[in-house]
Amino acid sequence: MSKSARADAGKGGLPFEEALKRLEGIVEAMESEDLPLEALLARYEEGARLAKVCQEKLAEAELKIQQLEKNTAGDLKLKPLSPDLAED
Repeated sequence: MSKSARADAGKGGLPFEEALKRLEGIVEAMESEDLPLEALLARYEEGARLAKVCQEKLAEAELKIQQLEKNTAGDLKLKPLSPDLAED
């Protein structure tokens, strides 16, 4: 992975699907390849960063889903985040 791609993964700049695909590729490589310890550690670190990105993206999506509400016309709209939830 390039330095910029690692920076994107660390900042959560990757789309969820791309981060998940990269994470799956890392897991497959670690399970199937006979890699030296240093390579395994590097892939583990990258995988940990990608897993964090995925968790953050899922948490954001869950929050947005929880905020959706129907208005009187039956249309879905995003309701404002309550101050109690913003602090968590």
